[in-house]
Amino acid sequence: MADMDSNHKIKKLRRKLAPPSICIAALWALLMCITAVGADLIAPYDYESIDLRARLAPPFWMEGANSNHLLGTDNLGRDILSRLIYSIRTSLLISALGTLMSAVIGSTIGFAAAHFKGWFSEGILLLIDFQSALPFLILALAVLAFFDNNMVLFIAVMGIYGWERYARLARSLALTATAQGYAVAVNTLGASTGRIYLRHILPNVASTLIVNMTVNFPEIIMVETSLSFLGLGVQPPNTSLGSMVGFGREYLLSSWWIAAFPTAAIFISTLAFSLLGDWVRDRLDPILREH
Repeated sequence: MADMDSNHKIKKLRRKLAPPSICIAALWALLMCITAVGADLIAPYDYESIDLRARLAPPFWMEGANSNHLLGTDNLGRDILSRLIYSIRTSLLISALGTLMSAVIGSTIGFAAAHFKGWFSEGILLLIDFQSALPFLILALAVLAFFDNNMVLFIAVMGIYGWERYARLARSLALTATAQGYAVAVNTLGASTGRIYLRHILPNVASTLIVNMTVNFPEIIMVETSLSFLGLGVQPPNTSLGSMVGFGREYLLSSWWIAAFPTAAIFISTLAFSLLGDWVRDRLDPILREH
C-alpha cells in the first residue's frame, strides 16, 4: 500500500514538472525577452553604425575575423550581433502587439456575436468564414503595397492576423457560459452587459483565450519575418529578423553569416514559443492534465 502511494506521488510530481525540452524552450524565450528589453544595454554598437574598413568581416572563429565584431559584419561594416539584438526586439515587439490586438479585436467581436445573436451573429460568422478562406499573406501584401507602409500600419496589419479564431472561440465560450446560468443570474440582479462580460464571463474563458494567444504568437513571428523578407514589412533604417534575412540573401555564397544568424534566431524562437504554447495548452486542459 505504501509503495502504491509513493508511486502515485512520484507520478503526480512528474506531471507537475516540465520536461527538459520545455525547460530549454522557456530559457530561450526568457533570453529573447531579456535581449529585447535590454537591447540598448546589450548591443555593443548602434545597429546603424557603419565601419567600411571592417566590411564583410567573418565571425570570430573564421580566418580573417575582426575581434571587434564577434558575429562579423555586413557589406556596410555594420555589426551583425548588434543588428541581431535590435532585430529581435523589433520582431518580438511587433509580434506581441499583433497578438494582443488580434486577441482583443477577435474576442470583442465574438462576445458581440454571442450577445446580439440573430442576423448580427450570422453576419459575423459569414465574415469569419470569409477571413478563414482568404490567405492572410495575400491580404497583407495587398494592404502594405497599396498604402504607404510604416511601422504603425504594419503592426495594425499584424493585429488582424488570426482574429477570426478568437472571434469563433470567444463566441462559443460566451454562449456556453451563458447557458450555465450564472450570467443570467447576474443580469437579473441588474448588472450591465459590459460588467457581465468583463467581470464574469471573460475571467471564466480567459485561460482558453490565453492558450490561443500562445499558439498565435509564433505564427505572427513567421508572418512578420516573411513580409519583412519580401521588403513589405519593417522598412530601413529600422531592422528586424526578416529584413536581415532578406538583406543577406544576396550574400549567401560569399558572406553566409549575414543571413544565417537571423535565420537561426527565427527558427529557434518560433520552435521554442510553439513548444511552450503546446505545453501551456496541455496543462490547462483538464482532460489531458489527468493523464
